[in-house]
Amino acid sequence: MSSGPASLRGVIVATALPFKEDPSAPAGLAVDYDRYAEHCDWLMANGCHGVGPNGSLGEYSALTDAERRQVVRVAVEVVGDRGVVVAGVHGPGWHQARHWAELAAEDGAHGVLALPPTMYRAGREQVVEHYTRIDEVGLPIMVYNNPIDTRVDLVPDLVAELAELPNVSAIKEFSGDVRRLFEIAELCDIDVVVGADDVLFELMADGAVGWFAGFPNALPTESVALYEHLLAGRLTEARELYKHVVALFRWDSRTEFVQAIKLGMDEVGRYGGPCRPPRGPLTAEHAARVRADVHRAVAGIEGLRVAGVA
Repeated sequence: MSSGPASLRGVIVATALPFKEDPSAPAGLAVDYDRYAEHCDWLMANGCHGVGPNGSLGEYSALTDAERRQVVRVAVEVVGDRGVVVAGVHGPGWHQARHWAELAAEDGAHGVLALPPTMYRAGREQVVEHYTRIDEVGLPIMVYNNPIDTRVDLVPDLVAELAELPNVSAIKEFSGDVRRLFEIAELCDIDVVVGADDVLFELMADGAVGWFAGFPNALPTESVALYEHLLAGRLTEARELYKHVVALFRWDSRTEFVQAIKLGMDEVGRYGGPCRPPRGPLTAEHAARVRADVHRAVAGIEGLRVAGVA
């Protein structure tokens, strides 16, 4: 249980962002705000607890400033009082991250997701200053530990120091080391949120209370059911469902995760579509593997449903 100011628990979907062809837009692709609004609405209607615009999955680093702000505004308008909007405020320095946090607050977001400084291997003091400055904005903060991309590891004792900030509510744990949860819990009172889809079972079995999720973009109903089984301690039911989807979920921890999740959406009848550069299309081999993993997951889910288990 967190001593933070507000709960950022539940299945919060790191939303993929749809683009449409437009020769006048960057790389010939314009943000399709209408499709994005429909997607956010669909996620909420299928039981998700919130959305997370402008994460890595939302390709925030490929957006113009105006696009990045509008994405949050659309999410806030669509979600309304049905759940939370946790806006990504990642930036190279605290001044950029704080700027995005201020705009998120102004536009009605319920909280922010914040990496440590990007594009720079910050030391401990700089990391603490980074989050202290974001904290001054006043929105609940989900700290994001992604040492793979940032080369900055928010180790448990550093998490404990950050948890002393009044608005730090949760940590999205993406290190892949499931042992971290118990050490964090020993050192501080903060909500641990699953940050990678393919460690969902392990982290929630050990006490994680939220999931900042990727593949619910394609499978929201099934993902919420899985989360609720785990939250309630129904491990047998959760394991039966998880074993059918975990191969697909592993794509969330790979370099091509954005393209894979968008292809997964396409395969289940949603619109994923293309990515903006620097992300290009999947190789033929990777695309075939994603399709196979999607179809295996869908078949497994349907089998459980027929058996009256799902």
